[in-house]
Amino acid sequence: MIFDPAYLLFVFLPAMILSIAAQVYVRSSFNKWSNVRNGANLTGTEIARRILARTSVGNVSFEQPRVRGFQPAAAGVSLERTAGAFTDHYDPRTHTVRLSDATASTPSVAAMAVVAHELGHAQQHEENSILIQMRNFLVPAVALSPQIAFGLIFIGLLFNLTGLMWLGIMFFGLLVVFAVLTLPVEFDASRRGLNLLRDAGLFVTEEDQRGSRAVLTAAAMTYVAAAVTAILQLLYYISLAQRRD
Repeated sequence: MIFDPAYLLFVFLPAMILSIAAQVYVRSSFNKWSNVRNGANLTGTEIARRILARTSVGNVSFEQPRVRGFQPAAAGVSLERTAGAFTDHYDPRTHTVRLSDATASTPSVAAMAVVAHELGHAQQHEENSILIQMRNFLVPAVALSPQIAFGLIFIGLLFNLTGLMWLGIMFFGLLVVFAVLTLPVEFDASRRGLNLLRDAGLFVTEEDQRGSRAVLTAAAMTYVAAAVTAILQLLYYISLAQRRD
């Protein structure tokens, strides 16, 4: 498939361009606003604590499943530091927001935006958002889907078994649905994050709001690029199977 001119022209090249463009956009936006202090002059960790103290995030009681190797937080949202860059994330297993060293210790607008986004995910979890439920429902299914999908499509191509190809395409479709569902989840987390910053009184200057929105918009483009790439791959596989019918 990789030597098919149609694949190179309609899937590989657009995907590569989208991915590079998204990464450049994220890096440039993050670098710009990492050098701008937020109006409250608070580090990412301090921003998180201010949001937790002034909003409803962390105040909702709900059952947390026990996961081997993890102890659920006794109450509220836990904050932890994690090594590396761009490693900030929310762990629903322990209701923990993990902040990279740069985000945790820097009083920048970029750090403010990242923290708010991850707490937006925590709020989604606490409120059992339908978007989170839909995406989590697919998590077990997509765990093995790539291997199964590519294996079936490859064997179908090798032995000219279009039925097997279509089965592989169905498995790959699960990945596409997951990628597409990720978009509203991430957009909603960013929307919630901006609201949390506003409710906590952390938009001190116009730059705080403008910069936070710019950083979150740039970050969202990486998910858009991934979803578009998955859709292009799916369309290519469908066209390949149709040509074999």
